[in-house]
Amino acid sequence: MINSEQIAQVFEYLNKRDECPTDNEYDGRMGARISSIFVIMVTSAIGTLLPLLSSRYSFIRLPPIVFFICKFFGSGVIVATAFIHLLEPASDALSDDCLTGPITEYPWAFGICLMTLFLLFFFELVAYQMIDRKISKESNLENGNGAHTHSHFGDESMYTKKVKDEKLKKLEDDEDDEADEIRSQDSHAENKLNPYPSHFAHAAEHQDPSVMGTPVNDQSKEQYYGQLLNVFVLEFGVMFHSVFIGLSLAVSGEEFKSLYIVLVFHQMFEGLGLGTRIATTDWSRHRFTPWILAIAYTLCTPIAIAIGLGVRESYPPGSRRSLITNGVFDSISAGILVYTGIVELMAHEFLYSGEFKGPNGFKRMLWAYFVMCWGAGLMALLGKWA
Repeated sequence: MINSEQIAQVFEYLNKRDECPTDNEYDGRMGARISSIFVIMVTSAIGTLLPLLSSRYSFIRLPPIVFFICKFFGSGVIVATAFIHLLEPASDALSDDCLTGPITEYPWAFGICLMTLFLLFFFELVAYQMIDRKISKESNLENGNGAHTHSHFGDESMYTKKVKDEKLKKLEDDEDDEADEIRSQDSHAENKLNPYPSHFAHAAEHQDPSVMGTPVNDQSKEQYYGQLLNVFVLEFGVMFHSVFIGLSLAVSGEEFKSLYIVLVFHQMFEGLGLGTRIATTDWSRHRFTPWILAIAYTLCTPIAIAIGLGVRESYPPGSRRSLITNGVFDSISAGILVYTGIVELMAHEFLYSGEFKGPNGFKRMLWAYFVMCWGAGLMALLGKWA
């Protein structure tokens, strides 16, 4: 039974809807706003295309140390973007004073971010299982439905040891001295064996026959497809965010000048993080895809600015619909970048890859860590203005 108090709450909610601004703070300066389309396009292109061009063409080849810095600086930028430039604005938008009803009764920005994180993890689990089945099926077809049917997610020691033993047996039949040398080398290698194998990857001593001679080279197919999946997820999260900041810049008011300057660096740094990940992925089977991804990021914010200028008289960034839309999509993007940043760019790169193995591995790891902190700190500082 509906009582008078509930009816009063409904009318209060309907009246409250009009309290959200229905206009924007656009104050002219059309020339500067149009210039932002091209300036941000250029800086975004520098961030995404420079690492890609450097990895493809020798005449602009960057020194290894520069690429190293760009890679881990970009990782820090992406992690900071998730928390400072996405999650915090999403929380502000979904808790705005002009909003009422269920949207204000729960910290939805953090809830949506959390749900996105777990959904993304679930989808990645499913994707890797599908990839594993596909690779196993291809392997069975190529090897006569009998050979090499082990699980790609199983215990590596069960089959790496078998391969080594077969190698030793063959050498023992030929020359005992060579067999002793191989035993010594294998024993030394096992002592240094990484206790954390690469993410969904085979051990270095074993490689599928179906992988031999393919563009994947020494990477396992799981790791290869996993890298592709991670790059696409990262691109998706970054582009979501870039569209909304372009719209906001187009209709901003007094803060336009500071927002313009900050977004120039914001898009370049964010593009650098995305561009280095695209450049370090093997695209030999999809040679046009990295260029499409880089160009898509380069164009998304300028196109959003142009659209914002086109609807500058009618687009209200502070309206109820805009606040909820921006808040929800920023929360989703935050969840994507939190997952990608923490799992793929931090844990995987520092703990589960072989990049920091060897005599100077720990020193290189510390350098990478401090460069990443530098990127995160600089991007977090930009959050003071945008």
